[in-house]
Amino acid sequence: MTVLTERPAPVPEDDAPAASGQLRLVVAGSVDDGKSTLVGRLLHDTKSILADQYDQLEHVSRSRGADGFDLALLTDGLRAEREQGITIDVAYRYFATPRRSFVLADTPGHVQYTRNTVTGASTADAAVILVDVRNGVSVQTRRHAAVMALLRVPHVVFAVNKMDAVDWDQQRFAEVEADVRRVAQRVGIEHTAVLPVSALTGEGVAAPAPEWVEGPGLLSLLEQLPARRSLTDEALRFAVQLVVRPRTESHPDYRGLAGRVGSGTVRVGDEVIAQPSGQRSTVVGIDGPRGEQPEATAGQSVTLRLADELDVARGEVLSGVDDPTPVSRSLQGVLCWLSEDAAQARQRVLVKAGTRVTRGMLGDLEQLWHVDDQQWQDGDGHLELNDIGRVTLQLAEPVAVDGYLEHRRTGAFLVIDPDTGVTLAAGMAGGHLGEAHTAS
Repeated sequence: MTVLTERPAPVPEDDAPAASGQLRLVVAGSVDDGKSTLVGRLLHDTKSILADQYDQLEHVSRSRGADGFDLALLTDGLRAEREQGITIDVAYRYFATPRRSFVLADTPGHVQYTRNTVTGASTADAAVILVDVRNGVSVQTRRHAAVMALLRVPHVVFAVNKMDAVDWDQQRFAEVEADVRRVAQRVGIEHTAVLPVSALTGEGVAAPAPEWVEGPGLLSLLEQLPARRSLTDEALRFAVQLVVRPRTESHPDYRGLAGRVGSGTVRVGDEVIAQPSGQRSTVVGIDGPRGEQPEATAGQSVTLRLADELDVARGEVLSGVDDPTPVSRSLQGVLCWLSEDAAQARQRVLVKAGTRVTRGMLGDLEQLWHVDDQQWQDGDGHLELNDIGRVTLQLAEPVAVDGYLEHRRTGAFLVIDPDTGVTLAAGMAGGHLGEAHTAS
């Protein structure tokens, strides 16, 4: 396929080093901060647009009276979005430079869609939060910074956009940068980058910024950020999804535990412990898509055969005997409330941790994160849509859950409405928002 752009794509700094590995990126910002235009700029300047797509959107741009190509149209794929001129869902985009490939989660800017920002940030290696230089730090800026800190996104870059609208006023940028850094410090993000950009003109993104701007542009910086530490380097976590017992003539006695290696490596001969039951055994076989294999690493879906017929089922977590997953009948953590129906103390819910779903009950709202003041305050008993609060949940059965700080994947859980099946909240075991953290 032919890929065309209207003009030659700017080339990032040639001497900029590149980090290895694909980077998962989430882009967030308030409405009209220029988020869609920035995403469109990244796609345009990395030549990630097909010729027919470019021609179609150029025609649409002109039919609307635009002087040139409207970059925001590249991201507003839904008709409803185009009609309203806003982004209303999470969309994943893929683009690459000669130095690195990216998976970009484009999240909505409206406050009622903060849940989509949580979704996009939950797997991100880095975040770009847009700030309109004319308006400075907004409530949404504080909220997005809190979400990125809560979800421990390793790298957070604040892109101060629309610098062309203030003639690249260095003093104005310095004022906004100071406010942004205070926000980042209050939520516990110690090291962050603040860059002046113009998504409309491309300056500071891939094209050079004025001489007073120090450091790399946005695209070059994203190429240099280290990818997250490999999940293979972490402790073994294997959530059982299914007990496989075919009972066929060819496999009369076969019994295996199917699932995905969430982190770490499991090898034949390893001693493992199943939590929460606490039963131990030794791995005697690993069956993958192409047959038996000596080991399986993070991300691989396999079936483990054990030396003993443990009475385990879906929901158990296998780990190494030296670093077992903690077990508890209560979960104390931070919830991002995602439902329009407010949370009530003693509300009955379902809790999904890994592959295990169990009944639970919400405790009292212990503390509420105040977005404006950026600090914990005593709760008033209710969690409203997009609120962030510290809550303890009592569970009907013990579950195996890590602290979110130690294991991002097995430290997260969902709170679900038992009647409708709707997700009510995203939870992180432990409560670290506001505590300083650095990129891992």
